[in-house]
Amino acid sequence: MKMRSGLTAFVATFLGALLIAGLFGVHAQQNPGKPPQSPTPQKQDDVAPGQISTTTVNVRLPVTVVDGKSGRFIVDLKQGDFEISEDKTQQRIESFLPQSDLPLDVAVLMDTSNSVKPKLKFERDAAISFLYTMLESRKDRALFATFDSEVELHQDFTNRLDLLTKAIDGVKAQGETRMYDAIYSVCEEKMAASPGRRRAMVIITDGEDTVSERTLSEAIDIAQRTETVIFVISTKSGGFFGVQAGTVDRKEDKNLKQMAEDTGGRAFFTAEVIELERSFTAIARELRSQYLIAYSPTNDNYDGKFRKIEVRLPARKELKVRTKTGYTAVPPRTVGVK
Repeated sequence: MKMRSGLTAFVATFLGALLIAGLFGVHAQQNPGKPPQSPTPQKQDDVAPGQISTTTVNVRLPVTVVDGKSGRFIVDLKQGDFEISEDKTQQRIESFLPQSDLPLDVAVLMDTSNSVKPKLKFERDAAISFLYTMLESRKDRALFATFDSEVELHQDFTNRLDLLTKAIDGVKAQGETRMYDAIYSVCEEKMAASPGRRRAMVIITDGEDTVSERTLSEAIDIAQRTETVIFVISTKSGGFFGVQAGTVDRKEDKNLKQMAEDTGGRAFFTAEVIELERSFTAIARELRSQYLIAYSPTNDNYDGKFRKIEVRLPARKELKVRTKTGYTAVPPRTVGVK
């Protein structure tokens, strides 16, 4: 599913480009000359239409480390402190960076279905406050999209807070919930197109997907392959918002927790407005406290199977590590993430 956008100017420009390309094509047919040299074709592995791939020659891992007792972020570790294995085979770390050294792209996805109507104002205010905290650096960017019966991009990547605030303030609640489609669309169309940047997604929802064509596993898979860390804030469990109270035992909450943990993020289950704000603050702090570790897999057989990743701190047993659980090894020649 493609995202809707109100950028009619973009559409006009795109159609104009197609017209010009067509005219040049006709001219070329009428005036044949020496054809341009083409690169030597390479054998392509069979890949489903629209499939995204990390180049898989370099796996990048956003890694969070916290104290196991206090939960305090640990930000002074060195490369030698870490060990990485893929399918139980140790890998050699090729690059190691504090996350603050790399530009950040954050996609904020807000549930605007009918079920969130009682709390939409609080969600809007908290999201705006979060972006003011996150975009302190001009090198970082954010986009804002919503999902109800449709997936809609309201503001593409920008570091202009006025544009993001205007986009967030203008949304209303309506329709069903298409969360998994939203995650897939944003990862496929936006996160995959931002090489060389950290990628994170923050989702505000009550967790009840009702009409998506994509599944939970597909949403997790594309987030892992586009190196997108997902943080989820569930607003379902709270009488304050005027909705039915819930617990993490609900199937929807378990799905949110799995989606966050499998991509290296966290899920928050809020009951009050103050907890919503604290959740956003915790996400902002975590994104400023991560490491970026990269390695080239020793297994170069891209067979489409899932590979399990483990990151350890052998000499620091008291610390807890969070990163994505693995990725699907699709062929590196597949069009997709660089």
